Amino acid sequence: MIESLRNIFAIPELRKRVIFTFLLLAVYRLGAFIPTPGVDPVAIAEFTNQAKGTILGFLNLFSGGALGRMTIFALGIMPYISASIILQLLTVVWPYLEKLSKEGELGRKKITQWTRYGTVVLSIIQSLGISFFLEKSSAPGGAPLVPSPGWGFRLLTVLTLTTGTAFVMWLGEQITERGVGNGISLIIFAGIVVGLPAAILNTLEDVRLGSMSIITLLLFVIFAVVVVAAIVLMERAQRRIPVQYAKRVVGRRMYGGQSTYLPLRLNTGGVIPVIFAASILSFPQSLGAMIQHPVLQSITRAISWGEPLYNLIYFVSIVFFCYFYTSIIFNPQDTADNMRKYGGFIPGIRPGQRTADFIDMVLTRITLVGAIYLALVAILPEILITGFKVATIPLIGGTLDAMLPRWFTEGLGVKFYFGGTSLLIVVGVAMDTVSQVEAQMVMRHYDGLGPRGRRIRGRRG
Repeated sequence: MIESLRNIFAIPELRKRVIFTFLLLAVYRLGAFIPTPGVDPVAIAEFTNQAKGTILGFLNLFSGGALGRMTIFALGIMPYISASIILQLLTVVWPYLEKLSKEGELGRKKITQWTRYGTVVLSIIQSLGISFFLEKSSAPGGAPLVPSPGWGFRLLTVLTLTTGTAFVMWLGEQITERGVGNGISLIIFAGIVVGLPAAILNTLEDVRLGSMSIITLLLFVIFAVVVVAAIVLMERAQRRIPVQYAKRVVGRRMYGGQSTYLPLRLNTGGVIPVIFAASILSFPQSLGAMIQHPVLQSITRAISWGEPLYNLIYFVSIVFFCYFYTSIIFNPQDTADNMRKYGGFIPGIRPGQRTADFIDMVLTRITLVGAIYLALVAILPEILITGFKVATIPLIGGTLDAMLPRWFTEGLGVKFYFGGTSLLIVVGVAMDTVSQVEAQMVMRHYDGLGPRGRRIRGRRG
């Protein structure tokens, strides 16, 4: 491993990319500690401790703790993700956007520009909702979070948080273009990983004080290792469809005649569906804080953290975005046409439309398995933290609450950083980044990061 790390810094271009990535992530972490003007930092800290295990704690994960400290990067990258979702959904239903998406680099730049505009609009809406929420909230001791409320504070909050989100979006794009890995994913990754050392120290402190036994700690460590192993196994799983290429003569040379396979990943979308679903659920919370309407408030309470409707929407959203994102990045018809163009065929399947239908059928089946796996791992923190609040279910809620065990309805009180969503993002992004670094090294005739130079197969095969 030491030799592999030395090889990374032996390649000038790769060394510049790695250092550039770390520097921009350091800038992001620095901005996560600059407070928003007009708020009481002490009251904000007390309120954040009270809000652990709620939807605010969940959103605080994606902002790297910036939301809990109410810093200039409090919104994080979530408005950009929401804008990307909206544009991708519109690409399916709006012919003009669909045409733009097929125009190559020029169309991609146009859609990216619209995504940026949408990010600013969503940031304004969410920051205004946060300002209203802060004005009406107070710390557990009764201290107001905003000492001087009013439109001056609201406009300053909108300007500060919107500018912070635009800057974070720019950082992510720069990392993607000039660094290593996907910038947006790495920003979320950095926000999660930076809290792990403190989380480990807090856990050890709980063991020292006796609030957590050593046996419980060992069980949680074993559980975390098993979950990580399962995530790695599922992210690397793929269905290999055999493909045979017929022999063809071009000039004096003969091509084809070999057998290969078409790899279809079990989880084609990676962690993107989880991030998309979390972004969608965060938007109604912002509207509920800004618009004090009885109907909207009841809807907001129904989809709050730990409620059955929240879990249902979260589960269904992850499954939906798995299929949606897979349909965007993988087109069975184009794959079948390219195979036929080069003389390839799947044994027993007629080339052309039959091949496209077969690939689509296989992809649909394995995506269902991958979507259910993602959804189950993502909602795991619900059971471990707040439990499954069945008491609010109409008609049968009271009976179920009396029958089910307390650990299921009230949770085990496990810290959020042991949750499945954070592990999904950390493991998935790490595998993607390592795979990209290894590709750069192998391309320049260096050994990979695996033992004895063995290739590490990333999430993208």
